[in-house]
Amino acid sequence: MSTAPLTVLGEEEEIFRTTVREFAEQEIAPCVERMDRAGQYDPDIVPKLFDLGVMAIETPEEWGGAGGSFFLSILAVEELSRVDASVAVLVDVQNTLVANAIFRWGAKDLKEKYLGQMSSGTVGAYALSEAVSGSDAFALQCRAAKDGDDFRLSGNKLWITNGAEAGVFLIFATLDPGAGYKGITCFVVEKGFEGFSVGKKEDKLGIRASSTTELVLDGVRVPKENVLGDVGRGYRVAIETLNEGRIGIGSQMVGIAQGALEDALGYTSQRKQFGQPIGEFQAVQFELARMATETEAARLLVYNAARLKDAGQNFVKEAAMAKVFSSDVAERVTSLAIELFGGVGYTRESPVEKRYRDAKIGKIYEGTSHMQLQTIARQIQRG
Repeated sequence: MSTAPLTVLGEEEEIFRTTVREFAEQEIAPCVERMDRAGQYDPDIVPKLFDLGVMAIETPEEWGGAGGSFFLSILAVEELSRVDASVAVLVDVQNTLVANAIFRWGAKDLKEKYLGQMSSGTVGAYALSEAVSGSDAFALQCRAAKDGDDFRLSGNKLWITNGAEAGVFLIFATLDPGAGYKGITCFVVEKGFEGFSVGKKEDKLGIRASSTTELVLDGVRVPKENVLGDVGRGYRVAIETLNEGRIGIGSQMVGIAQGALEDALGYTSQRKQFGQPIGEFQAVQFELARMATETEAARLLVYNAARLKDAGQNFVKEAAMAKVFSSDVAERVTSLAIELFGGVGYTRESPVEKRYRDAKIGKIYEGTSHMQLQTIARQIQRG
């Protein structure tokens, strides 16, 4: 049962949404529970995502992509999250962070090489976080050193989404710790580079099929051609890319909330107590109404931020608002869904238990809710 609005979409966008939704229901839904329990994707999921075309939505056709809009990426993440947030975040990171950054900041040869790979079968990962640099994302310990014309990277990265599946990594390291953010540089690193390895995989509460790993950099040699943007411009690459990525996380949260709402609508129309479906009791109807209203409000915040981005307008405040609000909504709606399911909602037998676990990450990654609130406050105070 779907309640997602279509009136705000153009015809092409509506067709795209329907295509992704049908794929998610037919190809992903049957293996969601299995992937969650195993803590990894089924082996045929990632190739199917490439075949569908959602791994290179914004990438221009000359490099094998669809040449679509940022908004289409947001729609894809929402629809995939409605079925499985783990699959959705793989697509989200691929499009809104990695491919987006390479397209915007990469030299022509870099774009041709890596965007082509990422359109045809290579997964990307974005490696900024470290043990001592969470919300203070630029207190980096990972070091880059000149080695002739090339660079050597040393250190560790933590909590890297897509770490187990990726073949291409955007790695941020500092050449000069004393220069602060001006010493940070972004490097495009291939999984096969000597000295690079994937370390521990985290055992997580939610989005369990999505890999979250450590990266070990043991003197990884990176050719100078693989600097993304200019040396010392990594801060700008990171912050501007993350502003866009936060809209993607917002759409993930909207999809989770939408899925939980639909689960609750279905269950309350079938579950009977006192001789009638529980959905006919006013108290339950009010909860469903609140869930639907908040989900729709979150969706419109996300869509507005995405539209602003596509229009080339400032969207920093709107992206932060979309992420912080949709994260709150996803957590609240999934929690209410569990309550409406009653005892069974607290067990692995119900779909809403997983959605509740998946929703929690929204307040944490790609900028915590507190950091988003700080961004919003600064933006509105500036006028």
